[in-house]
Amino acid sequence: MYSLNVPVPGEVERLAEDLRPVLLEFDSIRERHTLLCKRLGDAPPGGTPRLREQVRTQLAGAPAFEVRVTGIDCFEYPPVGEGPVVYLAVESPGLRRVHDRLLDGFSAIDEFQGDDYVPHVTLARGGDVLAARRLVERDIDPVTWTVNRLALWDARYEEEVATFSLPG
Repeated sequence: MYSLNVPVPGEVERLAEDLRPVLLEFDSIRERHTLLCKRLGDAPPGGTPRLREQVRTQLAGAPAFEVRVTGIDCFEYPPVGEGPVVYLAVESPGLRRVHDRLLDGFSAIDEFQGDDYVPHVTLARGGDVLAARRLVERDIDPVTWTVNRLALWDARYEEEVATFSLPG
């Protein structure tokens, strides 16, 4: 399974680490923080090199864009996996445009993408819904950055297999 991800800056990593003590109530805490742009599915015939070219074609001319972490939110009952899922909420019209552009070449995964796409950085999952609701009330300082590259992620090997620069 492949995905196209937005690398998060050190400020977001530090924010997640600062929140770690209040995440101990949850069943699992995310160690690696990323912002999903688009799940791509399995590699087509021709493997990873062919997938790279498909992504490169879909991204042609896509500009750099701004992303802003605005607060903490949760999916109380996510469509897949254990809930609740606590995450950093993300606002970015540019990210949504890139996501929508990729839908032209890669189909949407039901309940995750297309109209259901919710940009976020997962912090923790599983545990008590009331604990998640309390955490959502917590204020954080917003973090804003410019995204000028995207990373193709291979979940099978848990590694980045390509990067794509966005002019800007």
